[in-house]
Amino acid sequence: MKKRMVLIIYDISDNKIRTKFVKFIEHYGQRVQKSAFEAFIDSSKYKKMIRIIPKIIKDNDNVRVYMLDGEIKYWGENENKVQEEVIIL
Repeated sequence: MKKRMVLIIYDISDNKIRTKFVKFIEHYGQRVQKSAFEAFIDSSKYKKMIRIIPKIIKDNDNVRVYMLDGEIKYWGENENKVQEEVIIL
């Protein structure tokens, strides 16, 4: 099954909800910045993740999920972590 890179960024003000959200997202990917996760997942995991996210957050929260298909360049602390090719549409 084809896997794709997904970027999840969030702004959740309530500590309890944010903690619950982070624990949920950690099952899919790794934190790359304070409010950003990367995940390399197949379409069934992606569909499950986007179905559950709205059940965790509140209306005043902000969560964005970007599915990436393309080359990713990065520098700094996590330089050697991405091991697979990604294509951006």
